Amino acid sequence: MLGEPHDLPHEFPQLANQIDQRTESDPLFAELSEQYHQVDDEIRRLELAGSPISDHNLQSMKLNRLRLKDRLFGLLTR
Repeated sequence: MLGEPHDLPHEFPQLANQIDQRTESDPLFAELSEQYHQVDDEIRRLELAGSPISDHNLQSMKLNRLRLKDRLFGLLTR
């Protein structure tokens, strides 16, 4: 769905406490989390505004978001 939230607490509700703790204590996690949220915010903005962007570029942004999410999940569960 367009504009659906993909922030980390929505994606991993069972890990919400760990997300907060890691963001405060792990600089790498905090940096990746910030990158993830920036990409997610941009995707949502483009989807909701109907801004002109090629399908290829939008899919690239979504793939980047997915890669960041996978890496963050890995850091949370190791």
